[in-house]
Amino acid sequence: MLLTPGPRPHPRISRHRKAALLASAVSACLLAAAAPAEPLGVGDRLYPYLGNPGYDVASYDLSLSYPGTNDKPLQAVTTINAWTTTDLNRVNLDFAHGTVRSVKVDGRSADFTSAGEDLVITPDRPLRKGNWTRITVRHTSDPVPGKDQQGGWVRTSDGLAMANQADAAHLVFPCNDHPSDKALFTFQITAPNAYTAVAGGLPVGVKRVGGTTTWTYRTQHPMATELAQVSIGRSAVVRRQGPHGLPVRDVVPSADRKALEPWLAKTPDQIAWLESKVGPYPFETYGVLMAQASTGFELETQTLSLFEKDLFTEPAYPKWYVESIMVHELSHQWFGDSVSPRTWSDVWLNEGHATWYEELYAEETAHRPMEDRMKAAYGASDRWREAGGPPARPKAPTPGQKIGIFRPNVYDGAALVLYALRQEIGGPAFARLERRWVQGHRDSTATTADFVQLASAVADRDLSGFFRAWLYGEKTPPMPGHPDWKPLPANQSTKAPAQR
Repeated sequence: MLLTPGPRPHPRISRHRKAALLASAVSACLLAAAAPAEPLGVGDRLYPYLGNPGYDVASYDLSLSYPGTNDKPLQAVTTINAWTTTDLNRVNLDFAHGTVRSVKVDGRSADFTSAGEDLVITPDRPLRKGNWTRITVRHTSDPVPGKDQQGGWVRTSDGLAMANQADAAHLVFPCNDHPSDKALFTFQITAPNAYTAVAGGLPVGVKRVGGTTTWTYRTQHPMATELAQVSIGRSAVVRRQGPHGLPVRDVVPSADRKALEPWLAKTPDQIAWLESKVGPYPFETYGVLMAQASTGFELETQTLSLFEKDLFTEPAYPKWYVESIMVHELSHQWFGDSVSPRTWSDVWLNEGHATWYEELYAEETAHRPMEDRMKAAYGASDRWREAGGPPARPKAPTPGQKIGIFRPNVYDGAALVLYALRQEIGGPAFARLERRWVQGHRDSTATTADFVQLASAVADRDLSGFFRAWLYGEKTPPMPGHPDWKPLPANQSTKAPAQR
């Protein structure tokens, strides 16, 4: 779509005056265009150069062509539809670890260069505030990790998957790579016929031409870039129904389908359990992706959570533990995916809630008392705060460790805050708060301040002081109802539960 022409000069302005104004505007544009390209950001405290100002993405259309091997680049086209929120002479996108072939803005060829981990685009004419614009980037997407790279494509034994949290979607495709800018997604994945491609959202088409098949998926709810998922492999797609007819589809290596079925069958009941706690499942589908890969983590990619297959086949993991980890990632569909953090400092809202429901599920289904785990977390909390910062003000990741914010302080340390809150306001009020939180911020973003405000409204009293101490204090406050709980000294350790 072409840009709407700007307003014409007022007819009472003289030709001489019009010429002077035009010359001035052209000079300003030339000066802006001549300035060196530089990486931008939206001012996130933990990732200063993540995201970009000046526009709001409405949708991504990502086309990927997989060559049949995971050690060669994919050919890709990313189309971004966005509203401009200010006048722009340049547009910055987050993109690294790929080669850009060409860029078009509203159908016109545009100049481009790189600056840091940004792709800097100069359209042939300035973009005006409040206009709809379409940016099309032809590029490669390289699955071979670079030096010190964390996230992006995950190479599996038979193909690829994505792990874009927290600062890595732009290692796969050009985007505004910050959770504050959620958008709808369409994925078109072309692969040799022997492969199966699955992505977030619902399937909307499959087309076979010769030796390749193109699979198309589309989300019905906005999604943060860090939650995008594409699986390409020699996979089986196992389908069943969840609560209220929800379509559930799981993706597993074809050879392991029968062995993994007992685990896959647990998902509908887990969804029903969570709905009984926080309300209706927020998306159009769900499923688990069991990848034959070594990542060291599981990931709540929207509508298709990523798991290491070995989690389900390693006999050392107790059954109750594996199920609780499944519930952890499922919980994120409400907490972190549907309600996304406005900034990465709000990540405790994601991980604290997911850990909370992981622990509650283990308590209710496997008789693993939450209080025991919370008491152990209380003993370690001061050390976690010293090492990683308070739950709502985590320390920045060290250079080369982009996922370094995911420390115990935002997992069990944040769940401890929720435990203290329930102790403070009572179980019924806490349950109302949880439901109102996910309902009121569905398909949106929210901040720690939003949670404090809602909790105070539900409790009918000001809880800002309570939260200030628990979320930002260097030391862990006394636990309501448990005056006997004490932080353990540094020389007395307690083993924190394993985190993924």
